[in-house]
Amino acid sequence: MSRQHDEQAIALAGLFQAAALVEQIATRGMVPQNSLETSLYSTFVMNPHNTEEIYGGVHDLPYNLQLGLRNMQDLVEKKRSEHNKDIVRYALSMMYLERKLSSNKEMMQSVGTRLDQIREQARYFAPENADPMDNPSTFCHPSVIANLASLYQETISTFSFRIQVGGDPRHLQNAENAAKIRSLLLAGIRAAMLWRQVGGKRWHLFFFKSRMRPSLKKIHPNP
Repeated sequence: MSRQHDEQAIALAGLFQAAALVEQIATRGMVPQNSLETSLYSTFVMNPHNTEEIYGGVHDLPYNLQLGLRNMQDLVEKKRSEHNKDIVRYALSMMYLERKLSSNKEMMQSVGTRLDQIREQARYFAPENADPMDNPSTFCHPSVIANLASLYQETISTFSFRIQVGGDPRHLQNAENAAKIRSLLLAGIRAAMLWRQVGGKRWHLFFFKSRMRPSLKKIHPNP
């Protein structure tokens, strides 16, 4: 089960990274560029050879998912009262929305089709029209982020359950920040879907610390 636990840890790191980035944009108005690139890029990786490839490959994983791994490390090592409650709330909310999305086959197909279209449109913003999948920074172009945000609004935002993002109104009312938040919520839902695909189940969360600690030490040995 060790390999499966490692894959689940990677997926959860992707989920917590998206949640942490949402929290940072909402409260500070800025995020680490590499973390943002990694999360948005992951949304477009449809047929990876392995779980690590979704977040840039085995070698770059500790760096690309540094923010998510650090948040998971905090959850494993710190007392409950010391956790960032907003990040945990966003992560659990994205898990819930992923279940809603996965049970709606028509919406799932629509999301997949739109992501294909957005990935093709991203070619216009890649260096010399190169394959955007070879240039993760392409997916941070404002037009790509705006398209992802529109996709989120037209699909997942139609569910009765909405994620309430709290923070500084100055940052939340900024249109570019709002688009980034919606795009990251989509990336987090993709990570939640990955978690289920590699065997993650809700009851596993009750044993989060014991299940995740060995994998975190392997993936993120020097937090």
